[in-house]
Amino acid sequence: MKLDSIDLRIIEAMKHNGRLTKQALAEVVGLSATPSWARLKRLEANGVITGYHARVSRLAQAPRVRVLMEVTLASHRHADFKRFETAVEAIPETISCWSVGGGVDYFLMVETADIDSYQRLVDRLLAMEIGIQRYFTYIVTRAVKDRAD
Repeated sequence: MKLDSIDLRIIEAMKHNGRLTKQALAEVVGLSATPSWARLKRLEANGVITGYHARVSRLAQAPRVRVLMEVTLASHRHADFKRFETAVEAIPETISCWSVGGGVDYFLMVETADIDSYQRLVDRLLAMEIGIQRYFTYIVTRAVKDRAD
């Protein structure tokens, strides 16, 4: 899908405020309400805009520990990567998982109730025999920037 400057303005506007009204979006992008809304719906239908989310303060929730986990697999065949990725998808404590190039295979962002819960999760991962050769744990002490875009 080819995006023009109006599409890009719609995307930027929605990234900053996914709750814009039809009229407010029109004012931001410089079109009338109906065409700007139609473009928004086209961006959604074509998978350019994939969803809307609320950013919730972690402090407003129960205390949680975030851990960045670096993982290297023992073997690097396609089936090994697939087995690991399938297992990680099913683990609710995993917030994000990135496959990376270089000397490491994956970085995972994991959130648990406390460090003990994290260690129990690691023990489960190792017991699953999903190919983990080694892992390193980095405790997140504070978020400097925590946005996906």
